[in-house]
Amino acid sequence: VWTQPYENTAPAAPLHKGAATNSHGTTITFWADPSIFESTTYSFETITSRLQEMAFLNRGLTIVVRDEREEVPVEVFYQYKGGIEDFVRHLNASKGAMHKSVIGFGAEGEGIALEIAMQWNESYGESVYTFANTINTHEGGTHEEGFRAALTLAVNKYGVDQKIFKKPDERLTGDDVREGLAAIVSVKLANPQFEGQTKTKLGNTEAKSYVQTTTYEALGEWMESHPAEAKVIIMKASAAARARRAAQEARKLARKSLLTANSLPGKLADCRSTDPEKSEIYVVEGDSAGGSAKSGRDSMFQAILPIRGKIINVEKVRLDRALKNNEVQSMITALGTGIHDEFDVTKLRYHKVVLMADADVDGQHIRTLLLTLLFRFMRPLIESGFVYLAQPPLYKIKWGTKGGGDEYAYSDRERDALIAAGVQGGRKLPKDDALQRYKGLGEMNAKELWETTMDPDTRLLLQVTLDDAAQADALFSTLMGEDVEARRSFITRNARDVRFLDI
Repeated sequence: VWTQPYENTAPAAPLHKGAATNSHGTTITFWADPSIFESTTYSFETITSRLQEMAFLNRGLTIVVRDEREEVPVEVFYQYKGGIEDFVRHLNASKGAMHKSVIGFGAEGEGIALEIAMQWNESYGESVYTFANTINTHEGGTHEEGFRAALTLAVNKYGVDQKIFKKPDERLTGDDVREGLAAIVSVKLANPQFEGQTKTKLGNTEAKSYVQTTTYEALGEWMESHPAEAKVIIMKASAAARARRAAQEARKLARKSLLTANSLPGKLADCRSTDPEKSEIYVVEGDSAGGSAKSGRDSMFQAILPIRGKIINVEKVRLDRALKNNEVQSMITALGTGIHDEFDVTKLRYHKVVLMADADVDGQHIRTLLLTLLFRFMRPLIESGFVYLAQPPLYKIKWGTKGGGDEYAYSDRERDALIAAGVQGGRKLPKDDALQRYKGLGEMNAKELWETTMDPDTRLLLQVTLDDAAQADALFSTLMGEDVEARRSFITRNARDVRFLDI
């Protein structure tokens, strides 16, 4: 066994020859340097998510992850003999596959190794994920362009050849064809060229033509040999096309990029600033909380958009129906970016989109509905870090004027710690009404809401991030989709992790 330690990228000692062994392999043990890394605490969820992805992309690879930081170690095992076809099955687990078999094919040529797997489901969104040399190309690139073009061409050709289309306007767009599609596109090439701000966009021009040609031929052959499944796919895409045409008038709202004051939602209390980098919008549940927020805000840079009731669950409806919902229309218009293919992040009117809801079950449900809307219609907002969750306090500790003023606690633990510290410091709580438990934002007056939740100097905001789009996609489908059994299973598995639930 040969060993050698390294520090700061350089050998810290000579190569050491140890005892003889018949085993083969390499073991790497490392500790992150806190002088280089901002955080050296590893997220088990982030690590396992990425390693599961690697197991999907490398057919048959075995990965074992063991976390020994807790008293009871946690271990997970990943091995997928079906490779990316299993990846697609995983994506569709709670979405209801529309045809039994996963379409899978691969090819090698022109210095490129290509693997593609796809399957349509009953949902109304698309879940297409691309990889280059196992790197998740979040920004897409030439391989994705080739796949999308071939997909649209192949499905339309089959519809024409089989005389499924009766009228010229029945030709399908790319959006129509990709509705309900879960697909993985994986290429491996010797000299990948990565572009984009985060270097997650493939730029090799040869990848586009190779992926497009291979996909067009392979998908055409599959549809010819699976006519029943092919017809199901085209019928779903045709239904999407009908919904698209019915929604054209509603989509005009989403395409507006420059909004005048007269075109903004009437219930929006806009801010005076026109600089998006300095502006923020609070999307607030309920009229009473919205009233307090309007009164307590700094109107120079803070806008308030009240949401009345629970918005429509966009996970369960097509675009045309979603855009008829007043709350969805208000969100799209106020933000100004448009949606889906028309989305333009440079048109965003506020660089902080803050979702503010009660801490109870209904409030959390509304927050999840809003996140589902943003994830499905305006995902780059989340990817770019513009979305935040307000963290209103749970408790008000009323020390009184003699006790040095009131304090706010955001958890049971913080409440207990603040009271203990205050008492130890000689402060006294009144005998009556010393502790107020906030049941909703509407219980706070404008001053309290500003001090605890809206003042940039004192508030707590939780930034919504997207480490793994595929994992987030599957989670939204499980929580907000039609599969009740999948949702029940998720709740059962994760119930033990719930620390606080206000029912």
